[in-house]
Amino acid sequence: MPSDCFPRRPFNSGAASGALLDVVLGNLHQHDLRLFHRLWDGLKAGDILLGDRAYGDYVTLAGLPRQGVDVVARLHQARKVYFRRAKRLGHADGVFTWRKGCMQSTILTPEQWAALPEEIQVRIVRFSAACRGFRTQRITLVTTLLDAELYPAVELIALYLRRWRIELCLRDVKTTLGLEQLRCQSPAMVRKELLAGLIAHNLIRCVLAEAAQVYEAELERLSFKGAVDALRQYSAVIAQARTHRLKRKLWADLLRTLARDRVPLRPGRTEPRAVKRRPKPFPLLNRPRRQFVELPHRNSRWRGGPRKFQGLN
Repeated sequence: MPSDCFPRRPFNSGAASGALLDVVLGNLHQHDLRLFHRLWDGLKAGDILLGDRAYGDYVTLAGLPRQGVDVVARLHQARKVYFRRAKRLGHADGVFTWRKGCMQSTILTPEQWAALPEEIQVRIVRFSAACRGFRTQRITLVTTLLDAELYPAVELIALYLRRWRIELCLRDVKTTLGLEQLRCQSPAMVRKELLAGLIAHNLIRCVLAEAAQVYEAELERLSFKGAVDALRQYSAVIAQARTHRLKRKLWADLLRTLARDRVPLRPGRTEPRAVKRRPKPFPLLNRPRRQFVELPHRNSRWRGGPRKFQGLN
């Protein structure tokens, strides 16, 4: 598959429901910020952008507030913070003045770069995240929400700690729905396969939202994997139902099943980026089958994983 077929997917996602509101497709060589800039028009006044270190840059913090959109992101590790130079709002909480750099951003056009203000006011909050059994981690946030009375630091910290919820929703898209490795070969079919999977994801989220509303359940605790399994079983039965009354009864039974299938409440649970199953001790099939030469005694030469053996054939 050509390199431009591998899509990078900045998502506009709702943190409450987990549904994908907008998506932009790009190639492997495009940065997330460049693709995210194409999503700016889909953001509405009053929205709050919650992101990681990549979204705490000057362009995002200066451009989005002009549309009425606020930003809460983690501060980039290259920026140094000295609270003595800030307007103190509390302990490890202050307002800083950032000035526009002399180098133009490659994301914006010269006209867009010139339209940005020469300096902006940002608020920086630093706190320590303590989890039992792990080392205490210091996290620094940058935001455009400057009013400490309307937006206390405690609420900003709680909002950022919910960011991992978005990562879990992306895991549902990639792992649960099987969109981590796409099967199609052409760029057009890859886009169709990806968009079809995202539509299916949103439909499942809609069913979960309906179940949570009908039975007054907490939406974030409903199992997405359980919903996928239940929909696969009920869809065949509902399709064979002969009367509308029976279909409505099966649908109500489906919603009741989804509302009962709740994920256990695990505050502070870690989600390591690790693979449970180890790769098999075989080299990669990096050539056509007719040209591939199988090495004798390959297991004895297996050291460090398959990527070191790409040039053996």
